[in-house]
Amino acid sequence: MGTVSSMTGYGNVKIQTELGELNIDVRSVNSRFLDFSFRCLEEFRPFEPKIRELVASTVARGKVEVRFNLTASSAISASHINEQALSKLLSMQEQVLALAPNASKLSVTAILQFEGILETPETDKEKFEESILAGVRDCLQLFKESRLREGEALKNVLLKYCGQIDALVDELEPKIPLILHTMKEKLVERLDEALTQTLSENSQISKEEINDRIRQEVTLYGIKIDVNEEMERLRTHVREVRRVLDKGGAVGRRLDFLMQELNREANTLGSKAASIDMTQTSVNLKLVIESMREQIQNLE
Repeated sequence: MGTVSSMTGYGNVKIQTELGELNIDVRSVNSRFLDFSFRCLEEFRPFEPKIRELVASTVARGKVEVRFNLTASSAISASHINEQALSKLLSMQEQVLALAPNASKLSVTAILQFEGILETPETDKEKFEESILAGVRDCLQLFKESRLREGEALKNVLLKYCGQIDALVDELEPKIPLILHTMKEKLVERLDEALTQTLSENSQISKEEINDRIRQEVTLYGIKIDVNEEMERLRTHVREVRRVLDKGGAVGRRLDFLMQELNREANTLGSKAASIDMTQTSVNLKLVIESMREQIQNLE
């Protein structure tokens, strides 16, 4: 049995690096495609292409954000301020304040985050990169597991909705013959009354011709309001939903298409409604299908 994945998920790890403790967050929300963003200090920007590759190998769809937050420790104590760069930054700040007196001054934290202000000792670049990428891999694994847990929960919800659709169809199906019979009887009565009056006014039309016309109209009406095909297609689509969920993988787009097909059959059932039972079943089906569609928007 395959697994399905939600498009929403979260993972977090903390690792020690030469620059201090690095907190790695990976989170995602719904998106039609894979949408990646990376929020970090400039020191980590060179790793973005490889991090992007790791994300793409893990995620098919979703708006994914990877965030790095560094708590500098020993690296900061061994660092020093580039006084020339700081002097230039503060000079630029004074120029801005002269033109915009209401602007806020930079905080110490903000100043230290500017590229070139804080100079740190040289690090082993290969070792540093490997520790960063290893941390990202671990975080992505936790992130993936959270998406799978939520995906499994969504799968169970969708299977319950499938059962509700089957129950609605099963409840209506035995009523259809009686509904059609009752409607045909009413139609025969009305046609007989209308055409008999025509016969009395036009002697060229025989009673037998009237009866033939009534049979034709009733037959056409019966074909028009027969919903057996719609109900069978509803069952077929539900079976396909179950099959897709059982197979697993990236199921979102396929299930979204099936919701369109289910909704089409429910609408057709409503347009052919010949009784309050048929109308109510159509309405209830559309409510269940809409609930399913909303949940499916969360699946990868």
